[in-house]
Amino acid sequence: MRIVIAGGHGQIALRLERLLAARGDEVAGIIRKAEQAADLREAGAEPVVLDLESASVDEVAERLRGADAAVFAAGAGPGSGVARKDTVDKAAAVLFADAAVKAGVRRFVIVSSMGADPRHEGDEIFDVYLRAKGEADAYVRGLDALDWTVLRPGQLTDDAGTGLVRLEARTGRGPIPRDDVAAVLAELVDTSATAGLTLELISGPAPVSVAVKSVAGN
Repeated sequence: MRIVIAGGHGQIALRLERLLAARGDEVAGIIRKAEQAADLREAGAEPVVLDLESASVDEVAERLRGADAAVFAAGAGPGSGVARKDTVDKAAAVLFADAAVKAGVRRFVIVSSMGADPRHEGDEIFDVYLRAKGEADAYVRGLDALDWTVLRPGQLTDDAGTGLVRLEARTGRGPIPRDDVAAVLAELVDTSATAGLTLELISGPAPVSVAVKSVAGN
């Protein structure tokens, strides 16, 4: 498969790129800064320098053309202000989804957040973030031209992955290593039977492949 990842230098994305490259997939990661390219090459991915906050749908679609799947794993990051929650967490996700439609890439996986909700209340930056992610999710779920899956991990940690997760429509809150999020994403990209599902993810009892197959059968 050829897979294009938005937010290619993110902590989850770099892990995902390594996993996909190791299993023989062709991977491209969209990055904002040329100096990040070496890290992507080290992970086995082709770096694509493109700023999703200023690019057009046509420009992004050109990078997506010929791909079998697209993964939106970009984020403004914890140090960013309110404005970039809108321009990255929401607007860039919408742009990437529109570009996937234009490029004819049906398989689309978006990394969201547990608690994402367009109607989430509050004025703190994290509240704005959850609204932005919720609005992005709602937009993607409204696109009939995409075979979308929304993944909402719990509290992200840098602990070593265990390969054991709980993946369901509702899991309740809990931690999840970034290693295991990447492993689940690698399985989801390959499992189009999970299209149309919004899934929460925390650490749990099931091996990743078993957990993904289980939700794909529901």
